[in-house]
Amino acid sequence: MAIPSDYLERVYAGVLGKLIGVYLGRPFEGWSYDRIMAELGEITGYVHERMGVPLVVTDDDISGTFTFIRALPDHDNTPAISAAQIGRTWLNYIIERRSILWWGGLGNSTEHTAYLRLKHGIAAPESGSIARNGKVVAEQIGSQIFIDGWAMVTPGDPERAADLARRAASVSHDGEAVFGAQALAAMEAQAFVEFDIVRLLDTALRVIPADSLIARLIQDIRDWHAGEPDWHVARKRIADRYGYDTYGGGVHMIPNHALIVLGLLYGAGDFSRSLTIVNTSGWDTDCNSGNLGCLLGIRGGLAALEDGVDWRGPIADRLYLPTADAGRAITDAVRETYAVANIGRALAGEPPLAPKGSARFHFSLPGSVQGWQVQPGDATMTLENVPTQGSSTERSLALHYRLQAGQLARAATPTFTPPEALAFTHYALDASPTIYPGQALRAHLTASAANVARARCRVYLAVYGEGAAVERAASVERGQLGSDRRGTGDGLRLLEGPEALLDPGHAETITWRIPDTGGDPIAQVGLAMVGESLDDGAVLLEALSWDGAPSVTFARPAHAGTAWRRAWANAIDQYDERWPEAFRLTQNEGTGLLITGTRDWIDYTVSSTIVPHLVAACGLAARVQGLRRYYALVLAPGVARLVKALDHETVLAEAPFAWSFDGAYTLRLTVRGPHIGCAIDGTTLFEITDTDHPLLDGGIALLCTEGRMATDAVMVAPLGQ
Repeated sequence: MAIPSDYLERVYAGVLGKLIGVYLGRPFEGWSYDRIMAELGEITGYVHERMGVPLVVTDDDISGTFTFIRALPDHDNTPAISAAQIGRTWLNYIIERRSILWWGGLGNSTEHTAYLRLKHGIAAPESGSIARNGKVVAEQIGSQIFIDGWAMVTPGDPERAADLARRAASVSHDGEAVFGAQALAAMEAQAFVEFDIVRLLDTALRVIPADSLIARLIQDIRDWHAGEPDWHVARKRIADRYGYDTYGGGVHMIPNHALIVLGLLYGAGDFSRSLTIVNTSGWDTDCNSGNLGCLLGIRGGLAALEDGVDWRGPIADRLYLPTADAGRAITDAVRETYAVANIGRALAGEPPLAPKGSARFHFSLPGSVQGWQVQPGDATMTLENVPTQGSSTERSLALHYRLQAGQLARAATPTFTPPEALAFTHYALDASPTIYPGQALRAHLTASAANVARARCRVYLAVYGEGAAVERAASVERGQLGSDRRGTGDGLRLLEGPEALLDPGHAETITWRIPDTGGDPIAQVGLAMVGESLDDGAVLLEALSWDGAPSVTFARPAHAGTAWRRAWANAIDQYDERWPEAFRLTQNEGTGLLITGTRDWIDYTVSSTIVPHLVAACGLAARVQGLRRYYALVLAPGVARLVKALDHETVLAEAPFAWSFDGAYTLRLTVRGPHIGCAIDGTTLFEITDTDHPLLDGGIALLCTEGRMATDAVMVAPLGQ
């Protein structure tokens, strides 16, 4: 498999096409064609404002697409990855009844049914089979929804894409649902090297059985398209022959796959026209629109998205991936593009790409803003992705400003759950902040050579907590959150950082050691332009990033806010706020984790004084990469253990330890490279080196097995502190 020369930008266009399609169709998901035409008319652009809902939301279509593909890097990017390994990836990242899936119940939701099979030891592909779950459940739409990533890592290789799609889809689906996923994946993979729509459909037919229902509907729609110019008439034919009333279940694969083919043919490759057709046609609009948007993004590249409708601006690259890997929940289209493309490069034997020293924000792709948006205020600012001054290959984010003396203009990007997202209910946003006290932030800035005066630029953070809320955040919160549980500490307050004075054409790096925030999570990082006179100019943000272990104490703040609790991904049966302890965890069955931190954390020490109460086991975990990938120091009956979870649990060390219910024990884990050190109450118990696939990065967690435990604080510190 050779990597096309424009592979990276085509993946980016595919990722954006997926986001655009999902966000476009999401507000009226499940509506019929007749209702859409009556209440909205033909869908020619975003309708969220007309319907009074946010545009950028948590969504299963996005979360599953960019989470399940992690099975490849989690298993050394082997092209021989099995359905069973992909199923174990589900169990690592999915938080039961909270993230990714539609939790509609056994026998009702296909994905929930498959998850329960996996949870109870039935491995894939049996977990999704017709033999186990029945034909109706196994042939719903979910296999198609989550399949785009498997195509984007196999550019120009539709057979491999279809093979990987079969394995991934069979975790939860079977029969025609798998064929539909294979057909779509093959077209998307081929779209990297083939522009002709007829040939793309030929590719789809080549990878599925000729006598399958998917193959028949593709040919039917091709025949109708050849003789009928009106897509509305063709849609009616689909409804009559392949409509919802023909198949069981809630959201069947066949009708929805037919609408993707309808939009592809009648849209004739035009991005906006195709999305108009597939969304106006109804049924599972966000899923169908997301798949078709991804396919057309890959096929036409970024130029396909620039067809007269501002698809990219309102999104600003933003997306959320709530999983048990909590530190990756707040992300953007550029970061996910590089993650997908680097999997594809690994499969092709190519080294990974890491622009500008692996900076978190580097703006290397045309038009990218990575979630940065102008904050409402008194001054004028616009953002633009531009070539970096003096470079023919690199790009930067230009902050164009017009200021009077004393005026401010701000631009920022989320680093944790935004105020409006605290209210998400359909799919909750379980997330950890991406930046923490003690880490070193660096912003690389250059003043435009065309400026006529020096530029004054300041880095800042917006932090949840007590105090005067930033006015724009307060207004959003009042409209979205209500006042029953928000308390006085869920507004945003600003922490102003250092600043640079930049003469025209001058470059400087601002460095800032992030200060203690009193346990409050950091919600945004931003740049403020400060007017010194009548200024009209631009500053280029070339890169912004942070690194190092945090120095932070997680505890209940003095104020009455609740956002600090939301900084932990909740995979615990009961994690209530009414108790005197900051963290009281109750797990009714099995092992639950309360997780925070990011995969950027490498070497550090984590400690906490925990109190077990009628619990089978409890402890403290480090290098957490999900629910089944971590190291943990655990108090079990009569012993202390160092365990490693990597799909299954292994005891790395064990020693007798007499502990009792309601006693207080200070646990300490130190991780340095492959070395793990453990201590209880200041006494070292274990020092081991893990040489078998060691876990080398990740956040922290409190761990509870069948019972109750509590603590008032968890501390993370750099080594030697």
